[in-house]
Amino acid sequence: MAEERVNRRLAAILCADAVGYSRLMGEDEEGTLAALKAHRRELIDPLLAQHQGRIVKTTGDGILVEFASVIDAVRCAVIIQQGMEGRSAGVSDDRRIRFRVGINLGDIIVENDDIFGDGVNVAARLETLARPGEVWISASVREQLGDKLPLGFDDMGEHSVKNIARPIHVYRVDKNGGAAAVAAPARQRSFELPDRPSIAVLPFQNMSGDAEQEYFCDGMVEDIITGLSRIKWLFVIARNSSFIYKGRAVDVSQVGRDLGVRYLLEGSVRKGGNRVRITGQLIEAETGLHIWAERYDRSLDDIFAVQDEMTLNVVGAIEPSLRQAEIDRVKRERPEHPGAYDLLLRALPDVYLAMPEAAGRALQLLDQALTLEPDYALAHGYASWCHEIRFLRAGLQPEDRDAAIRHAHAAVAHGPDDANALALAAFTLANIAHDMPAARKAFEQALAISPSCFLALAFGAVAFGLKGEAERAIEWGERALRISPFDRLLYPAAQGIALGNFLLGRNEAAVEAAQRAIQSKPEFSVSHVFLAATLAQGGRLDDAKAAAARALALEPGFRTGPLLVGLAVPEILAKPLSQALDAAGLPH
Repeated sequence: MAEERVNRRLAAILCADAVGYSRLMGEDEEGTLAALKAHRRELIDPLLAQHQGRIVKTTGDGILVEFASVIDAVRCAVIIQQGMEGRSAGVSDDRRIRFRVGINLGDIIVENDDIFGDGVNVAARLETLARPGEVWISASVREQLGDKLPLGFDDMGEHSVKNIARPIHVYRVDKNGGAAAVAAPARQRSFELPDRPSIAVLPFQNMSGDAEQEYFCDGMVEDIITGLSRIKWLFVIARNSSFIYKGRAVDVSQVGRDLGVRYLLEGSVRKGGNRVRITGQLIEAETGLHIWAERYDRSLDDIFAVQDEMTLNVVGAIEPSLRQAEIDRVKRERPEHPGAYDLLLRALPDVYLAMPEAAGRALQLLDQALTLEPDYALAHGYASWCHEIRFLRAGLQPEDRDAAIRHAHAAVAHGPDDANALALAAFTLANIAHDMPAARKAFEQALAISPSCFLALAFGAVAFGLKGEAERAIEWGERALRISPFDRLLYPAAQGIALGNFLLGRNEAAVEAAQRAIQSKPEFSVSHVFLAATLAQGGRLDDAKAAAARALALEPGFRTGPLLVGLAVPEILAKPLSQALDAAGLPH
C-alpha cells in the first residue's frame, strides 16, 4: 500500500494572545468578553480578511492565523497593534486588552484545515517572548521582508525556547522608528487641514471580478459621501475629487496630503451568488492608524435596500469613532490657544460622564467656546445637556433649569442644519422644559437632516420612554442600537428600550435592556435605578435591592422624588415606577 502523502507548504504563521486575559476575566468576566469580541469583530477579523489571513483556530484569548505572504502578515499585525492603541486610548491601564504577536516563516503540515510543525511552534514561542503591544518576528521573516515595509527592526539576538532544539534569532518590529523614521521626506501638503475634522471616501474595491458590480460599489460610496456630508461638524471631500483614485493603489498618507484631509474611508465589496460582503476601514491618514473597521455580510434579495442599509450603518458607525478620534487628537496636540472646536472636544469626556461635578467642569470649557463663537450650535446643545444633568441630579436648582432651556433654544436657533445640536436641544425641551411638541419637532428635524443621527435616536428613545410613549421608545432605541451598537452613548438608547418594555409589562425584555445600559456605562447610577425598577416589577425583589444598593453606592445622595418631579413623569409611568423603586428600597 502506498504511503499517504503528507500535505506540506511554506507559510507565514501569526500567533497572538491577549496579555493578562485570565486576570481581566476574573475581575470582570462579562465586560472583558464583550470587549474582546468587539475588538475581534470591529478591528481584528476585518483586517485579517483584508490581508488574506486564514484563521486556523482560536482559543479564549489567542488566535492562530496563516498567511501566504510575509508582507501581509507583518503589515496586518502592525496595523492591528496600532488599532488597539487607538481603541484603548480612553481605557485605564489595568483594564486594557493588549495583544502580543509572534510571526514566523516556515514549513507547516496541513491536516483537516489545521496546521502543525516547527513553523507553528516557533511562531508560538515568539509570541511568548513579545511584550504587550509588540510584534516579534523570526530571522526568516526579517530576511524576506528586506526593505519592503516602512518599518524599523530591533535585533533582539538569539533566544533558546522550550521544545525548540536550536536557538531562535529574533527581531522586534519598531513601528514608530527605524526605517519609518528615515523614510523619504513627505511631499508638501496640497491643502491645509480645515478647522474641523475632514474625511475623504475612497472608491471601494470591487473584489468580485465582475465589472457589472462596479455600479453597486460606486453607488454605495456616493451614498456614504452624501450621508457624511449631512454631519454638520465634518468636512467631506466631494466625489469628483476622491474618485480620481479609483483603480489605483494608494498611499494613505499621501492621499491625505493631496486632498487636505485627516481621515480616509476605504473598503471593498465581494459578491458571490446572492450574498455580498462589504468591508470598511477608517484610517487616520498621517499616522496610518485604524480608527474603525467592520465587515457586513448580507443577502442581495433587494440590492438597493442593501445599499441603503449599508450606507446607514457605515455613516452611523463612523460618526462616534471619528468623534472619539478627535477627542484623542486634541488631548495629544494641546494647542496653546485653543479655538471653540478644540474647547468643545476637551469638554466632551466630562460631558459623557453625565454627573453633576463633571458637568460643571465641562461647562467651564463650553462657556469659553461660546465666548469665542456665540452662535456655536453644538456647544449650546452640550451646555444644555450639562445644565440638565446638574438640575436633575443636584437639587433642582432653577438657575440650571433656566440655563438648560436657554441653551436648548439657542441650539435650535443657530443649528437648524446641525442634527446633533437639534438632538441635544430636543432632549432638554422634552425633559426639562416639558415641551413635547417642540422636542418632537427638533428630534424629527435632526433625523430628516441625518437619518443615522445616533444622538437623536438614543436621546429620543429615553425621552419618549419617560413621557410614556412605550412603542416609540422601543422603536427608536432599537434603531439606535442597530446603527451604532458600540457607541459610548449607548446607555440612553438602552434605557429607552427598558422604559418602553417596563410600561408594557414585558419584564424580561426590560431587565435585559437595563442590563445593557449598565454594560455600556457601569458607573452611571440611573441605569442601576432603572434595573432595580424592572427587577422589582418582575417580582425579583432581592435582585432589585442589590441593584438599588449599587445605585446608592455610586451616588449616595440619590433620591427618586426629585428625579421624577424634575422630569415631570406622567402618571402612566410615575405610579408603577414609584411603586417599583419603593419596593427596591430606594429612598424617596
